[in-house]
Amino acid sequence: GALTVAGLQSTVTVYRDQNGVPNIYADNTHDLFFAQGYVQAQDRLFQMDFQRRVGLGRLSEVLGEATLKTDQFLRTLGSGRAAAEDLAMLSDDTLAILQAYADGVNAFIAANPDKLPVEFRILGYTPEPWQPLHSVAWGKMMAWNLGGNWETELMTAQLIEALGPEAAATLMARYPEEGPFIIPPEVKSFAGLGQIDMSQVWAIKRLLKVNDPGVGSNNWVVAGSRTTTGMPLLANDPHLGMQIPSVWYANGLHGAGFDVVGVVFPGVPGVVIGHNSRIAWGVTNLGPDVQDMFIEKINPDNPNQYEFQGQWLDMQVIEEPILVKGRTEPVIQTVRITRHGPIMNAVSSDIGESAPPLAMQWTALQGTPLSQAILRIDQAQNWEQFRAALQDFAVPAQNFVYADVEGNIGYQAPGWIPIRAAGDGTVPVPGWTGEYEWTGFIPYEELPFVFNPSVGYVATANNQAVPDSYPYLLTTDWAAPYRAQRIVELIESKPQLSPEDFAAIQGDVHPVPTDIFTPLLEPVDLAGGSAAVQQARAALLAWNRQMAADSAEPLIFELYQQKLISETLGDEIVAAGGEELAAAYLSGFRNNSTQAVQRLTAEPDNIWWDDVRTPAVERRDDIVARALTLAVAELQGRFGDNAARWRWGDAHWTNFDHLVFAAVSPLDGIFNRSIPAMGSSFTVNAAGVDYDDLTMNSGASFRQIIDLGDLNASQFIYTTGQSGNVFSPHYDDMVQPWQGVQYIPLRFDQADIQQTAQETLVLQPAAQ
Repeated sequence: GALTVAGLQSTVTVYRDQNGVPNIYADNTHDLFFAQGYVQAQDRLFQMDFQRRVGLGRLSEVLGEATLKTDQFLRTLGSGRAAAEDLAMLSDDTLAILQAYADGVNAFIAANPDKLPVEFRILGYTPEPWQPLHSVAWGKMMAWNLGGNWETELMTAQLIEALGPEAAATLMARYPEEGPFIIPPEVKSFAGLGQIDMSQVWAIKRLLKVNDPGVGSNNWVVAGSRTTTGMPLLANDPHLGMQIPSVWYANGLHGAGFDVVGVVFPGVPGVVIGHNSRIAWGVTNLGPDVQDMFIEKINPDNPNQYEFQGQWLDMQVIEEPILVKGRTEPVIQTVRITRHGPIMNAVSSDIGESAPPLAMQWTALQGTPLSQAILRIDQAQNWEQFRAALQDFAVPAQNFVYADVEGNIGYQAPGWIPIRAAGDGTVPVPGWTGEYEWTGFIPYEELPFVFNPSVGYVATANNQAVPDSYPYLLTTDWAAPYRAQRIVELIESKPQLSPEDFAAIQGDVHPVPTDIFTPLLEPVDLAGGSAAVQQARAALLAWNRQMAADSAEPLIFELYQQKLISETLGDEIVAAGGEELAAAYLSGFRNNSTQAVQRLTAEPDNIWWDDVRTPAVERRDDIVARALTLAVAELQGRFGDNAARWRWGDAHWTNFDHLVFAAVSPLDGIFNRSIPAMGSSFTVNAAGVDYDDLTMNSGASFRQIIDLGDLNASQFIYTTGQSGNVFSPHYDDMVQPWQGVQYIPLRFDQADIQQTAQETLVLQPAAQ
């Protein structure tokens, strides 16, 4: 139909296809982004409101005491303060687009006071007007999603304190085996660092649906010389948390210098991943170390001063008022900020000798022009313009793959990545000496990139981006290489690849660790084992090593792998550091623990195979046998004695949980969706495995395959549906095709968009 909307300058037409995906056509930039804000609010207003409240630490205003500590953490972190700094860095054109987008959101809110999403009525509040700050704040939370090095620093410090540096290096499995593990000489002990309250970190991860320690992404681009179409093909599947509605929103923007389709985060203008008429791109997380924890010395006579190079400096002290539903007065959160950043363990614990103050330095806590970068990428017409746009993509640093209609392919890693005067960012360092300061960022022209590589493809899966000879430190904590190995293997398995081959790669469920850990079972003596254990070994050895949802072998393997890792490494951690440290390591550092045991498999007599609880168990084969025995016993307890009835999908469920009502009965039954999952944490078709209950907690949040030979033949899918309205047919209509690795058209040609439109909305300006 047609609507008259105050604030428009000219007529805008919105075509929606059978999946509810809008393509917006406008005559000028203001109207294009005004309409994008209006249309996104039609579909996702509650999600947008929830996300801005996360970014600004304002959940408790509508959710009450349950989220107070989370808000205190977010206010201390300062994502909202940093977002305000972003606005000061943006060009006038970018600010105008953000304002036009906000005006569109607000026009929808004003025109539909009685038709707002049902969540607002259930929670009893009305959304406030949208501001440009709100769009920028979510970028900070996505940077938080994709960063986590500070947690790695704290875990490393605790492992050093409990087991010593050599054992810690083995457990974290990221240092060169021949290299030293350096403890800053000024820090005599890391005792107390484990006392920082991580509960709110995990609460935020649950809010953002990113509580899988192995979360990552895949992308690859192949030159026309290696494709059946003769032109480049580009694939991308970012791995994020599972939620409903999806973290992504698909749309097309056409007019006023924009002609682009793809996906964006609700509440944000533009397109983050997709293609325009000339170029296509996809992203994965580079994962550089852009977070450092500094141990500060506080003036015993003045808690608002800290030492730096022999002088007492004043902290910046900020009072953050937090409104809490049900309280008449706000809760005041006092934030203390040093030259390195906010003191994070002051959120919920006293600073003292037992809990030294830890300040976080993080690139995202300063102003960054990210919004500007996204809009410039959308308009780029070639490799040079694309690279120029990425100079503003400060954080989160990503692996961008590129292709264009001229047949070129490329890769660029942008981002503000710090250069340290000393240290490698692996452990907390003293803040008072000045020796470990950041001295600048890696120059953009010296960041990793490649254009038209001779091999004919580029593939990334959060794996190490550059060889050790690269002159700058990006990080010491890369993702395990398993997904990257498998993608390269499949790309190189054929001389030419088709779009269907790309889809098969995105759907691949063969995890490389099965090739490492399954053969260990063959020589093991199970003569004293039960018939069920014997049968389990026989099944695994005959298995095709595909993590299919309807098979028993993936279920047996996943438990066996977990037990193998915990029985090899966990007993030593428990003995030295306690059950809590062991649980945190095993559940939170899957990449590290899996690689650590992989390296140990080549040394069957290594001391790590000794069992501190059962001295008689002293060799690798003994641990392998016990791991399988324990796995089978647990499976019998959970699924019964009849192994023929076990299925991976019975345990490994994808739970699309609602942002707020996920665990609120009976609303959970209305808003949540679930479906059996295939894959695992290390398959290309990623399906992160929760350590405790085996459910899926992250995976391919979105898949795209772009054909540079025929852009209109490009295709995509994401997890749930286009709408956040639980009563809409588009609330969950993508769940089944997403699970089956099926796709829907990513339409681009205007004639095709008009001919296939299921709904057409004309937005008309109000009379002046």
